[in-house]
Amino acid sequence: MTSVGIIGFGRLGRLLTRYFAKDFAIRVYDIKPSPKEVARLGAEPATLADVCRCDVVIPCVPIDAFEVTIKRMRTLLAPGTLVVDACSVKEHPVRVMKKWLPKSVDILATHPNFGPDSAAESLSGHKVVVCKVRISKQRCRKFKNALERKGLVVVEMSPAEHDRKAASSLVLTHFIGRSLIACGAKTTGIDTEGYKRLLRILQTVQNDTWRLFEDMNRYNAYSGPMRRRFLSAMKAIDAKVKK
Repeated sequence: MTSVGIIGFGRLGRLLTRYFAKDFAIRVYDIKPSPKEVARLGAEPATLADVCRCDVVIPCVPIDAFEVTIKRMRTLLAPGTLVVDACSVKEHPVRVMKKWLPKSVDILATHPNFGPDSAAESLSGHKVVVCKVRISKQRCRKFKNALERKGLVVVEMSPAEHDRKAASSLVLTHFIGRSLIACGAKTTGIDTEGYKRLLRILQTVQNDTWRLFEDMNRYNAYSGPMRRRFLSAMKAIDAKVKK
């Protein structure tokens, strides 16, 4: 059975463990160990060195901790290991992995377009972006097949294309959701369908950390221009209303 090492047992690490523990021999490392919870989900608690000896290693850490984690991993990985990131931005982690990981290690960049809330019941129908970095066609196909068997829809694109599109979808959604939270939006008892949709955006982002929101803006080069365009459009509409 293929062994998979997961570094980081946060919300995404737990989700991946829960869904894939029956298909792979999963080992989990976290700086704050939760051995009982890891075992309950069908995986094995392990040290960082043990995790890095797996066939596939997935760092599920905050984006701002990604480079430090990769630098810790690099001397522990065996030749032929496949390192798969799961960050919500792609250009940054790809640069980091290409810079620090030895050439004997394969690299695949991914972004699961789902989370513990949206995929609470099933992975079926959810999308995952895959960016080939340093991997054979055969190995990449095998990895994609494992995802598709879970019902996931695999979408291939470049890291730059991903980040451009994510700035106009994921980051904008979180930006609107965080703004709704900041202005105290809540149900009124006479909610229109449009307002209910707005509240669903709020609910989508409220369980994610502020750290994730900061990171997806800081490490996606297209986020700043997107925010400025959005705010400019809002100001222009506000000016029309004032006339």
